[in-house]
Amino acid sequence: MEGKEEDVKLGANKYGERQPLGTAAQTDKDYKEPPPAPLFEPGELSSWSFYRAGIAEFVATFLFLYITILTVMGVGKSEKCKSVGIQGIAWAFGGMIFALVYCTAGISGGHINPAVTFGLLLARKLSLTRALFYIIMQCLGAICGAGVVKGFEKSHEFERLNGGANFVNHGYTKGDGLGAEIIGTFVLVYTVFSATDAKRSARDSHVPILAPLPIGFAVFLVHLATIPITGTGINPARSLGAAIIFNKDRAWDDQWIFWVGPFIGAGLAAMYHQIVIRAIPFKTRA
Repeated sequence: MEGKEEDVKLGANKYGERQPLGTAAQTDKDYKEPPPAPLFEPGELSSWSFYRAGIAEFVATFLFLYITILTVMGVGKSEKCKSVGIQGIAWAFGGMIFALVYCTAGISGGHINPAVTFGLLLARKLSLTRALFYIIMQCLGAICGAGVVKGFEKSHEFERLNGGANFVNHGYTKGDGLGAEIIGTFVLVYTVFSATDAKRSARDSHVPILAPLPIGFAVFLVHLATIPITGTGINPARSLGAAIIFNKDRAWDDQWIFWVGPFIGAGLAAMYHQIVIRAIPFKTRA
């Protein structure tokens, strides 16, 4: 028996756990907290990468609005697409976010949404200069994308289908709509923070993750839940672009909900992740 115990000890020492699991994998050598981005970084304005990132956000949001609003139009008017319903619309939004975040993440971060940009700004992941530039380019891209869709549709059909614009549906109050937008955006932005957390990547390197996948899936699930309430905004650029091209009172009356709600939801998600999950304010800096 003594010989067997010695064999066990020898084996345990010789074949130790090569890949520690969970928090055991995290050491000071694995990850260092990056410094917060400055609010103003004048040097960005003379860098081509800054403008390239803005162009990437414009193109991505343009394509996002083009595909998704065209899908909404198709489901609303075509007998062939009626069976697709809410699920098809939700897949179009989630699938496009998955594809576009994958394509642009290495260039601009793949925000494609002013609420996401706002949340990351609050977490000091990018400068105020870059955040404002991104939001402007996202809104311009959304307007152009919705405009191209209108060019494809007959005028009476486009107006009958409300141009794919967001508004609070009958049977729900403005408070319901605001709450749905806050919670829906919280889900999205919290997923963005979790999927792109560099510390998590260092700690759980044994669990590979393709960040655009959970982000796109979060968009899909939120759409399934909130399309009946607001048509699902959770993206102020998407709501603004469709409203400008549709340009009817119904779209403008509720437009504030699709800015206030997502910005509140993004702010809450940023605070939750940074303060509760990561406890960054309570960490001592060397």
